[in-house]
Amino acid sequence: MSAPAIEIRGLRKEYGDTIAVDGLDLVVPRGSTYALLGPNGSGKTTTIRTLLRIQEPDAGEVLVLGEEPGPAVRDRIGYLPEERGLYPRMKVRDVLTFLSELKGMPPKVSRPRIHAWLERVGLADRADDLVQGLSKGMQQKLQFIAAVVHEPELVILDEPFSGLDPLNQQALREIVAEIRRAERTILFSTHIIEHAERLCDHVCILSRGRAVVDGELGAVKRNHGGRHVGLTLDPWTPAAVAAVRAAPETDRLHEDGNRIELVLAEGADPRALLARLVEAGVGLLRFEVVEPSLQQVFIERVGSGPIEEGTLV
Repeated sequence: MSAPAIEIRGLRKEYGDTIAVDGLDLVVPRGSTYALLGPNGSGKTTTIRTLLRIQEPDAGEVLVLGEEPGPAVRDRIGYLPEERGLYPRMKVRDVLTFLSELKGMPPKVSRPRIHAWLERVGLADRADDLVQGLSKGMQQKLQFIAAVVHEPELVILDEPFSGLDPLNQQALREIVAEIRRAERTILFSTHIIEHAERLCDHVCILSRGRAVVDGELGAVKRNHGGRHVGLTLDPWTPAAVAAVRAAPETDRLHEDGNRIELVLAEGADPRALLARLVEAGVGLLRFEVVEPSLQQVFIERVGSGPIEEGTLV
């Protein structure tokens, strides 16, 4: 049986009095698509930088593709950092050729791949332009090419959808799905819950440098189930929503049009809630105990806070 793609034990990283990562244990299976989620400052980027040895950990052990991080595994990894890592005064084609050479690919091998990737992401007509003349979204696509052109075993993407419009986000999701079907390992951090829920089979939610949720996505959602009820109101009225919110069986709820996802109060019986709503005259098209969304799991384990629709902030 092959070793995990990433194995982290007791990882700790401090910046002065701030503990960025606090005794983190993490195992990323080979061939998985693994999401690191968490609010800003939770330790996602620090975890990635320490496992790549961009920063040295203060304590703990890290194995990448079965080996300690270093030159022996560097060419087997593709990395898209959160910040830009391009040379602005180089031409698009030249910077990709140079970065490919750093991964051990001679130009005669990299050039046809680079051309194909530029065609794929709509940048073929900008191949001889300077990087500094590209928009933020174009530079993000360029940096993504640099991370995958050498067909690495492990692809690490830190906020890969940053700066991309919805159409380019969809294109990138499709590419990530292709890499996943090729059974290569993907580790990425993202603020966008929808992307993690649609693309990933494993998830780790970080809070203050510690893993508060970690495991296969379906199991994570099942383990947090049993207290989540989905309702569809028919008709939707302010009074109906108020009745659901005021029911003693309701702990908290999320409203989306005439659909409501709620968390039951501790020990509450969903049948008692149903009877109460029917007695109150609330029109219901749907009432079912449901698997929680990943956003609901996040709220439950990290806290409600100021969360924008569909994102983690």
